[in-house]
Amino acid sequence: MSREIDVMHLGRDRVICAYELDGLIVDPGPTTGLEALLEGLDGSEPRALLLTHVHLDHAGASGKLVERFPELAVYVHERGAPHLVDPERLLKSARQLYGDDMDRLWGEVVPVPEPNIRILSGGETIEEGIRVEYTPGHASHHVSYLHEETGEAFVGDVAGVRIPPLDHVLPPTPPPDIDLEAWERSLRTLEGWAPSTLCLTHAGRVGDVDGHLLRMREGLARQGERARAHGQEAFVEAVAAEVRAAAAGDEELAERYLQAAPTDQLFLGLERYWRKKAERERAASAEGEGARAPATRP
Repeated sequence: MSREIDVMHLGRDRVICAYELDGLIVDPGPTTGLEALLEGLDGSEPRALLLTHVHLDHAGASGKLVERFPELAVYVHERGAPHLVDPERLLKSARQLYGDDMDRLWGEVVPVPEPNIRILSGGETIEEGIRVEYTPGHASHHVSYLHEETGEAFVGDVAGVRIPPLDHVLPPTPPPDIDLEAWERSLRTLEGWAPSTLCLTHAGRVGDVDGHLLRMREGLARQGERARAHGQEAFVEAVAAEVRAAAAGDEELAERYLQAAPTDQLFLGLERYWRKKAERERAASAEGEGARAPATRP
């Protein structure tokens, strides 16, 4: 069975959690949590990183870890791999969200040498019993891992944010890759695995798999409709109020949710999803109208 390593993001526990399993590290977290991760490893040398996706809160420390352990293999989806080898586009996109907070939040991000990269597309079995499936929705390059012996599913962000001891699930929907239809297919993939446990990056194990995935679906539907029907201010207020209500007055617990999934970013990802969907539908409608238009006679 894997063990959790809390990387103590910005000094808080229960925000970002890495997992270690027989020398494999799932989602090492950002460079700002590197010392906590290494302390959790207690001198053992990892042999591979299993990345669910390349967002900085999950994979930002990858390059620094390879500097420390030059033989470290780094498993990543084929769409995410170029952003590890050359992270400039990823960092440019992140700066648009985080601005001057980049260094404080994530620390230094350095490239992963191409020879260390192990490309995934989904459907593989790696490292003697780790099953991989493509699980987009949160990110177009997201994968999940199932340890077939223990039934543990390492699911990154596709199963949402849940800060113990609460059961409340907050779907993380930052730009630019949110796709609600793909996300539903990915949740069905997880259900098809019938895992014993969901291992969330934000933050920790969940044993009530069916109940958690139901709450995840309900949260996605609720947030998606809010973003479609309301502006950013109303969305942010509603989601923050929901989190605080679930935390029952425990402000520190609520802040862990909002640190893991900032409400303004949740809106921006969903707003982009609805806008792009409307653009595609208008383009398809225009194309259909053109196809039905009568041919002109000479």
